[in-house]
Amino acid sequence: MLTVLGFVMIATFLVLIMTKKMSPIAALVLIPALFCVAVGQGARLGDYVIDGVGNLAPTAAMLMFAIVYFGVMIDVGLFDPIVRGILRFCKADPVRIVVGTAVLAAIVSLDGDGSTTFMITVSAMYPLYKRLGMSLVVMTGVAATANGVMNTLPWGGPTARAATALKLDAADIFVPMIPALGVGLLFVFSLAYVLGRRERKRIGYLTLGEVLVPETDTVLVAAGGGNGGGKAAGRGGAAQAGTGEGDGDGDGFQGLDPERATLRPRLYWFNAGLTVALLTAMILELLPIPVLFLLGAALALTVNYPDMAEQKARIAAHAENVLNVSGMVFAAAVFTGVLTGTGMVKHMADWLVGAIPEGMGPHMGLVTGVLSLPLTYFMSNDGFYFGVLPVLAEAGAAHGVSSLEIARASIVGQALHMSSPLVPAVYVLVGMAKVEFGDHTRFTVKWAALTSLVVLAAAVLFGIV
Repeated sequence: MLTVLGFVMIATFLVLIMTKKMSPIAALVLIPALFCVAVGQGARLGDYVIDGVGNLAPTAAMLMFAIVYFGVMIDVGLFDPIVRGILRFCKADPVRIVVGTAVLAAIVSLDGDGSTTFMITVSAMYPLYKRLGMSLVVMTGVAATANGVMNTLPWGGPTARAATALKLDAADIFVPMIPALGVGLLFVFSLAYVLGRRERKRIGYLTLGEVLVPETDTVLVAAGGGNGGGKAAGRGGAAQAGTGEGDGDGDGFQGLDPERATLRPRLYWFNAGLTVALLTAMILELLPIPVLFLLGAALALTVNYPDMAEQKARIAAHAENVLNVSGMVFAAAVFTGVLTGTGMVKHMADWLVGAIPEGMGPHMGLVTGVLSLPLTYFMSNDGFYFGVLPVLAEAGAAHGVSSLEIARASIVGQALHMSSPLVPAVYVLVGMAKVEFGDHTRFTVKWAALTSLVVLAAAVLFGIV
């Protein structure tokens, strides 16, 4: 009964948000509450929600202050040179822009934190997509999928969880998987190229009309007859958003205005040093990540905007993003709290494991890889790696399949996992990109699932799994 209700609850949630019948926040709260009552555990709903909120509170705090920190860094101009450099490389060509998005997301993912990756990637690329009228779900989809492949790094989380759960060395899991993960990353870049060509066909091929320097904006000149016919923007102006899938509402976005009052060019190297120090401390785990971003945001505001009124103005400017993301995280806490507290997630996992045919025992590595796609999408990484993976490893051991092979197969689903509604970082991505979560899900899931299957196929071909 709990197994069926668990799958029905998840399916109901996905259908409602993808058809835009409910907002993600409302669906994350009301759907699990309704199903909690349906299974006869309505009296314990409060306990489940509090447990869920308690588990996600540090993540919500980290996201809140990280958004303020990176928002301030955007305000002061830290990422302006990156945007100008990418624009010069991309030459306003949609193909180069989409491929550049994938490359940038993959590189920034080396820090091991999805939220930081999405903040930096969206900060750099959003102005280009809006200026050219490109589809914003292409940006979020490519960034999430590239980050998902890179999320398998030993310090990214899943590999460390697998190693801990099965008492293995993380390096023994990750290093042999590098060729397969490399194939997955190449697939993401190829996918970005294909999606970029589709965007070029839709909006036309554009070129830079003049060299971009810090004191001037860019003139974009249409240089080809794509279906959409590219639009031009002069100094201080912006191309209107196109009508592609997931585009914004044509809000006249102005990009990174090179003359905005919030710039602090004299403090550029201070801000760059502070950001490098913050990311280094995060990788070295000198302090909990929420504490690091809290301290970083406070220091950035104090040094760049010593006037109290300016500090309040900067906080107010980013309040919408903070509220949207933190609200989504706490709403997701209701969903995960009910899913875990009622026992639905455990029954679903047990059913899936029990449904494996006896003849598949010698191929438990392949089975684990395939199961990692839906299970890491519908469950948290903690739930999968600490709850399900040991069961799969035990079943594999009974048929002579090593725990290392099971562990390696378990990380192939991360490309899809990063777009799961249970991953807080994805709300940072869609929130900063001003994309509806349902649009992102509908566009991204198929490509992310295909990427995971490519990684699995490569692992099987290379004899890793």
